[in-house]
Amino acid sequence: MKVNELMDLKGKVAIVTGGGRGIGKFIAEGLAEAGADLVIASRKVQKCEEACTDLGALGVKALAVKCDTSSEEDIKTLVDTAMKEFGKIDILVNNAGITWGAPTLQFPLDKWDKIFAVNVRGVWVLSQMVANIMKEKGGGKIVNISSIFGSRGSIEEGHPAVAYNPSKAAIEVLTKNMAVKLARHKIYVNCIAPGFFRTDMMEYIFKPEMKAILDLMIGQIPLNMYGEADHIKALAVFLSSQASNFVTGAVIPLDGGLGAM
Repeated sequence: MKVNELMDLKGKVAIVTGGGRGIGKFIAEGLAEAGADLVIASRKVQKCEEACTDLGALGVKALAVKCDTSSEEDIKTLVDTAMKEFGKIDILVNNAGITWGAPTLQFPLDKWDKIFAVNVRGVWVLSQMVANIMKEKGGGKIVNISSIFGSRGSIEEGHPAVAYNPSKAAIEVLTKNMAVKLARHKIYVNCIAPGFFRTDMMEYIFKPEMKAILDLMIGQIPLNMYGEADHIKALAVFLSSQASNFVTGAVIPLDGGLGAM
């Protein structure tokens, strides 16, 4: 097959959680550009609806669903809605995630539990539901989104969110474990671990008064740059397409070389 055929997602259906903004929206755009129909889910459904309007202009079907991935009821509604609308789920991108900042020695337990409920438990609950559907349909692709912090610590001053790193580490090992266990069903499970990306949530760092901090952050990255939409779209399409049919259980850093240091 030619490369453009290997990366073609026409006729495929994808769910992208946290797809209304930031990295999730970048990925949704990439999948749509490759031809996939989409179900975009988030707690803030208005952002998903706005994203679906943009994606519809690419000639694909896009559906917005409100979903808090810490809620099993919401997850079931998401899956049921996707199946009612499209009759199948070929691709699942587990992007939704939260964090909470507080001093490590006073970090509140309820926030720790909430982070793990969304970042780990929710990923597993949704993946299990979708994997059962994929098994019956002959296979599928699951792409988890971790973080550069899933494999390292972070200083208190720059990242006072002690629960976030271990939640993302759990996703990376869950990816590997699911990949091994689901391979017999032709379900591929891989993970992208992004570094510093310019998203709407990080836009405050680009204000003129934050220039010194921005320069410090970028100066630590070997490629001396931050990530943007084009840097993740093609990788997400690769992991969602036939082009990655000999890749499973991989955790791929997307961080400008920072993790190599």
